[in-house]
Amino acid sequence: MASSSGFTQEIGQLRGLIAEMGGLAEVAIRDAIDSLTRHDLVLAQTVVAGDARIDALEAEVDRLAVRVIALRAPMADDLRDVIAALKISGVVERIGDYAKNIAKRVGKIETINKFQPLTLIPAMAAIAQGMVHDVLNAYAARDADLAIEVVNRDEKLDNFYESIFRNLVSHMMENPATISSAAELLFVTRSIERIGDHATNVAEMVYFAATGLYYSDRDLPGGDEKVI
Repeated sequence: MASSSGFTQEIGQLRGLIAEMGGLAEVAIRDAIDSLTRHDLVLAQTVVAGDARIDALEAEVDRLAVRVIALRAPMADDLRDVIAALKISGVVERIGDYAKNIAKRVGKIETINKFQPLTLIPAMAAIAQGMVHDVLNAYAARDADLAIEVVNRDEKLDNFYESIFRNLVSHMMENPATISSAAELLFVTRSIERIGDHATNVAEMVYFAATGLYYSDRDLPGGDEKVI
């Protein structure tokens, strides 16, 4: 049954796989931004190649989660744990894809030192990386409060994105020769913003797994009634 020591072990395996995925995704974000700021094509290629490991871990989570559901027939809190692991692994895989996409653009950006907005990109990426780190800690600890904190941080990331977007558009208008590289940087900042969105999605899943409540319903009348 779902309450057996076997189920507990399998949930531990799922959490371990997601923790490994998350750690790799964090490193990928950090290295992608480092490769961008240093124009390090070798490091960028390392990020691109490393994404295959994140993909493989997601497939492993999928197989294990399906097996647990089929063989253990978990219910209520146990079922939420398995479903959360299944969904979160997919989102973390997408975060890895965005880091890979950033790394792929490094070779297309010519002289990045000319771009003043570039100084803001590492700060923006640090917020996104911190959100990924904290939301995975929230998942591991079933910490609904930390999950809420991560969701609240997304607004700051969006503000960064809007500021850098405006700066880059102005830069392109004033320096037409840099339009191609500036456009690539727009894609980079959009990828960082999407990483934050995905971290927010994970936070809402963590909140549901921890409380049985939908994050969007938490302040509504009757919002303290569990879904399952």
